[in-house]
Amino acid sequence: MSAIYHLNTIQPDFRQQLDRLLAWEGVSDEKILATVTDILGKVKRFGDEALLEFTRRLDRLEASSMAELEMPAKRMQAARESIPAAQRQALQDAAKRIEAYAEHQKIQSWEYSESDGTVLGQKVTPLDRVGLYVPGGKASYPSSVLMNAIPAKVAGVAELIMVVPTPGGEVNDLVLAAADIVGVDRVFAVGGAQAVAALAYGTQTVPAVDKIVGPGNIYVATAKRLVYGTVGIDMIAGPSEILVVCDGQTNPDWIAMDLFSQAEHDEDAQAILLCPDADFIERVEQSMDRLLETMPRAEIIRASLRSRGALIQVRNLNEAVTIANHIAPEHLELSVEEPEDMARRIRHAGAIFLGRHTAEPLGDYCAGPNHVLPTSRTARFSSPLGVYDFQKRSTLLGCSPEGASKLGEIASILAEGEGLTAHARSAQLRISKE
Repeated sequence: MSAIYHLNTIQPDFRQQLDRLLAWEGVSDEKILATVTDILGKVKRFGDEALLEFTRRLDRLEASSMAELEMPAKRMQAARESIPAAQRQALQDAAKRIEAYAEHQKIQSWEYSESDGTVLGQKVTPLDRVGLYVPGGKASYPSSVLMNAIPAKVAGVAELIMVVPTPGGEVNDLVLAAADIVGVDRVFAVGGAQAVAALAYGTQTVPAVDKIVGPGNIYVATAKRLVYGTVGIDMIAGPSEILVVCDGQTNPDWIAMDLFSQAEHDEDAQAILLCPDADFIERVEQSMDRLLETMPRAEIIRASLRSRGALIQVRNLNEAVTIANHIAPEHLELSVEEPEDMARRIRHAGAIFLGRHTAEPLGDYCAGPNHVLPTSRTARFSSPLGVYDFQKRSTLLGCSPEGASKLGEIASILAEGEGLTAHARSAQLRISKE
């Protein structure tokens, strides 16, 4: 496995090598784009009929009506009761922690009054209806149900519609159990771009939503990109990433497994270590070589590390902070003696994990913060999914007669300057003549 990239910041072309390693093109090719465009158009035009046809063709699931594809509440309740007690308890414990964290994210309405009686403020309201896309079949991502649904519920979203493919009729009880625990309102056994289309445009059975959240394959991601504007979306996520900054004092086996934890997602995932200690980097690589053979997903991990992984020697930890801010990783572990101090200097990261004992997977499942995070350097300008993504803001403005007169004078001057006479006169009509 020694084919992983070894970089050193003293190399003259280090930054160019790093940027090549970070580059990831997640755009759809023309064939995928054409396929998704066709699916969206047909579902928009034909509704349930097209949705049923695509479900039969792409998910190999025969259904004569949409009623057969909607999961009744008792089916989700049965799934919750059927899973092992330890899994049910873990889902419930994780849900409580995620909800407690989300409660702190609520944005409140506010207003203030000026001396002349003019009132200014902001009104915060939740979205009416949100669609949650969840991978299905053999894939089991109940944690995605928790992370996407709970902030929406805390925000006050009135209705949550979940779509989950059941290819060949294969239903995942863990996913349905999670949906029951968090209180998803309706669940449809549909997936792919056709499910995104149904949520965006609505069909005779599936209600149109205001926003679509949740992970999916390239067809789902392409569909979300294309329907954006008709509905809101959470983000277009790229491959999973982890960046570990270590001072060389952590158990190298811990660091190796932390890197594996993201590399095992898929071949495009990225795992990078920054460390000033060359001997420690060598010990981490030895741990990786030894531990890789124990991993069920060893081939995926190996491919990920060979194509996009890196062990990078830095001059010192200050330089590591500079590079971390340039990478702007999805997950950033600060495995150092004083992580809080270092965290204060981090400007760009999706989630920051403080200290040697804070493994990234704790954030993936149960700690509380959301695991839906910006990838591919988008942490430079975007944030993790949260309650605020399911709330919207309206400004409030109420003028007293005195305030309308004072503001009218200012507004009319500016409106005349822009050549908008009706704007100016509308404001002028309320200027006091006394």
